[in-house]
Amino acid sequence: MRTEPSAIATVRLGLRENWPQFALLVVINAFVGGMVGIERTVVPLIGAEEFHLASTTLITSFIVSFGLVKAVANLVSGQLADQWGRKHILVLGWIFGLPVPFMINLAPSWGWIVAANALLGINQGFAWSMTVIMKVDLVGPKSRGLAVGLNEFAGYLSVGVTAFLTGWIASVYGLRPVPIYLGVGYAVLGLTLSLLLVRDTRHHVRLEIANHAREPSQLRFKEIFLKTSFRDRDLFAACQAGLVNNLNDGMSWGIFPLFFTSFGLGVERIGILKAIYPATWGILQVVTGPLSDRWGRKGLIVGGMWVQAAGLLLTAVTRQFGWWFVASLLLGLGTAMVYPSLIAAVSDASHPSWRARSLSVYRFWRDLGYAIGALSAGLIADRFGFAWAIASIGGLTFLSGLVVALVMNERRDMALAVAKPSEARRE
Repeated sequence: MRTEPSAIATVRLGLRENWPQFALLVVINAFVGGMVGIERTVVPLIGAEEFHLASTTLITSFIVSFGLVKAVANLVSGQLADQWGRKHILVLGWIFGLPVPFMINLAPSWGWIVAANALLGINQGFAWSMTVIMKVDLVGPKSRGLAVGLNEFAGYLSVGVTAFLTGWIASVYGLRPVPIYLGVGYAVLGLTLSLLLVRDTRHHVRLEIANHAREPSQLRFKEIFLKTSFRDRDLFAACQAGLVNNLNDGMSWGIFPLFFTSFGLGVERIGILKAIYPATWGILQVVTGPLSDRWGRKGLIVGGMWVQAAGLLLTAVTRQFGWWFVASLLLGLGTAMVYPSLIAAVSDASHPSWRARSLSVYRFWRDLGYAIGALSAGLIADRFGFAWAIASIGGLTFLSGLVVALVMNERRDMALAVAKPSEARRE
């Protein structure tokens, strides 16, 4: 792409300088999160109660299809964004998401639900990835944690609120179709705003590249994939932690409603438990994102993984709503500590010329965790029971935090050192 000097001259990096577009992207990501929220409470119950699926592994197959497709969509989204522009990929993500609520409501068989979640995976992989990347583009190196925290706050608060609303609506009107109508509104509004009001952020990227230390050579995507996945110890630590984080989230998505139902909990109270986890996760990221800018990423990541592990183990060993509520709060707190810190850590360790592609590789591994978590938890639950599945994933989450503690370096100071000369030139 050719650089237009006059366009770049009018561009400024920073949240204050770009707040209208930033705020618009926050709203759009709330709609992206709502698309997942419509499924958190009711879809596993649709499989068990409407389609009479006896196998936990079969019920969680919709999460496997979602996770696999989203992981691949994440992987290609950064490359496509660099080639076609961020806005085009954002709009494309909404086009894939538009049929999802209609397919869920009209599904005559479980295969339709699985297919709808494949489309939802593309929607999330493209649309959510672009809202994150565009916010990071807008604010520059100084406020990445804040940018990611606000983005994930909007998305996961919407997941939690929608999970609660669908549970409450389902308790009154049934599992289908009324609760899923929320998804129709989210998809229409998200597509309309993205198409009409969002502006691409390519000039912000070019400005940051111009003020950044030059890479010794242009990296190909294969090299970026290997560097992000395995060769750079900090990026490797982030990728494995992201995978395990979403592995336990995928497990909770599919297993928790069935686990709670087995103890006689009604759909409305299940909706509360399924809402408090992502809502806490979403709200606290407004705090944990900026904290990672001040304190660094590593400590929040390690502590967050261990807090999640405690929440999962508490869920597995208790049998009362009150304890499950506390455990859900712990899961939300731990994930809020981890989520924005991981994305910011990957951004810190990536050159702006290939940051979008590095983030797409990280998000590939992270969201592959949905599929691995749902499948492995389903297999363990079918053989040993729900509690064993939850406890096993809790132990794995603790080990993942230990890997970060032993392997990751703190890169926050290095990112700020790069930012300071850039700011001086703009002044």
